[in-house]
Amino acid sequence: MSAPAALLLGLAVAHTTGHPWLHRQYRYSQFLLKASVVGLGFGISAGNAIKAGREGILLTVCSVAGTLLLGLLAGKWLKLDGKTAWLVAAGTAVCGGSAIAAVAPVIQAEEKQVSVSLGVVFLLNTLALFVFPFLGHLFHLSDGQFGAWCAIAIHDTSSVTGAAARFSGQALETATTLKLARALWIMPVALVSGWLFRTPGRVAIPWFIGLFIVAVLLRSYVPVVQQYSGGIVQLAKTGLTLTLFLIGAGLSLPQLKQVGIAPLLLGVLLWLGISVTVFIALTR
Repeated sequence: MSAPAALLLGLAVAHTTGHPWLHRQYRYSQFLLKASVVGLGFGISAGNAIKAGREGILLTVCSVAGTLLLGLLAGKWLKLDGKTAWLVAAGTAVCGGSAIAAVAPVIQAEEKQVSVSLGVVFLLNTLALFVFPFLGHLFHLSDGQFGAWCAIAIHDTSSVTGAAARFSGQALETATTLKLARALWIMPVALVSGWLFRTPGRVAIPWFIGLFIVAVLLRSYVPVVQQYSGGIVQLAKTGLTLTLFLIGAGLSLPQLKQVGIAPLLLGVLLWLGISVTVFIALTR
């Protein structure tokens, strides 16, 4: 099953029979997502990973800093509470739900603020899964350009890899590498968040990034691992498809209704800003 079909099937379940493990689905889907991303590392060579990371670092730095600043300013303009605006900005700037989950305890965000922020990110992720591959083909982007665009302009890793996989294998490799390089910003953003909101919360370290690097090194320098890398990567792609189904199944109607206009407008504004800016930078 394709990634978009899995997501739509999950949405159908959410709005008909309901999700039987709704209160635990986010934890399950996030663990499966991270495990699948580690599996994708067995399909990437160290040389290509270093090249992709080096070429995309300037865009990553500028996009993260610019999105966070724009989020603060636009949040005040929309008269949105500071913590919700910051969570939406962090999710857009870094890596969607993972960034929100890491930053929320640091700034001591309330449950509703976290739910609203996740709702905004998941809604836009769903849209990106369909829109980005269409636009990539429409504007004849190269594999590298599309992979970099996905990695920087789409929020969650699940939608990044889902959209890139629909485009090409090379786009998926570039997108996965750059996305995880972007995810490293979780730690500095969380530290800045604690300073900005004057809170003593703890910063969660994204363990799966280290395991992804180990997987890339094993695939590149241990010949026996290369024999099984193809099967591991295929299993990882299946895991990502299942992740998108779980995410879709968790988007219940009550959850979507509580998002509200102002947070959604902020999310759309930030998303359009980062998407258009990065697209121009990659194609000029």
